[in-house]
Amino acid sequence: MTETIERVVLVTGAASGIGAATVRAIAGPGTAILLHTRKNEAGLAAVAEEARKAGSLVETALGDLADPAVPAALVATARARFGRLDQIVSNAAKASMADFTTLTEDDLAHAFASMPAAFHRLVVAALPDLQESGWGRVVIVSSFVAHTFGKAGLTFPATSAAKAALEALGKALALELAPTGTTVNSVAPGFTRKDPGGHKAMPHSADNPAAEATPNGKMGTPVDVAATIAFLLSRPAGHITGQTIHVDGGLLLR
Repeated sequence: MTETIERVVLVTGAASGIGAATVRAIAGPGTAILLHTRKNEAGLAAVAEEARKAGSLVETALGDLADPAVPAALVATARARFGRLDQIVSNAAKASMADFTTLTEDDLAHAFASMPAAFHRLVVAALPDLQESGWGRVVIVSSFVAHTFGKAGLTFPATSAAKAALEALGKALALELAPTGTTVNSVAPGFTRKDPGGHKAMPHSADNPAAEATPNGKMGTPVDVAATIAFLLSRPAGHITGQTIHVDGGLLLR
């Protein structure tokens, strides 16, 4: 008996952190998932196995989203394996801490190539599927750094600019897709703990200042953020679009 696929979801940056937590939150019967990462093949395989055990049909793919050919290839993989693509979680990113005395044009160019430019290519390739889907969803993982600067004494100018551009693209896409029923939203995490061994944009010495800068007194976890993403991907969230939802323990309140 062939399993009915209710939705096909692409999660970029799915080998660890927020991406992996999102896969765990949405995996189950009826949900087919294409998991992507740049190069962490072992981490991706482990998350894929968890999703299969939860009842999902799963495919995996490697590739650097800054490569112009990769976004369209991911969409093609989803179509070849599952027949379509209904939902996208645009999560893959690498934060870069700097200031204007150390920021280079190459840093800025790479941030834009791997985030807003990659997102644009991904959406353009997937647009026919998103327009026709009965359960279309796009969730962009942004960041508090697109909204506030210098928290805990840290600045991320290239990442801030790229994440702000992502949110702007998301709003434009939300307006265009609204008549089709497909929603587009952004989630902006505050300071979030990384998985052990995962990429860490700030030094461990900043953990205490980051927690102290957050009104609830703690850093978030990938599970905190994934819960919001999973809701935005759900059917009951169908009337929410063009929004940025902050999952930050109140970080922007002061």
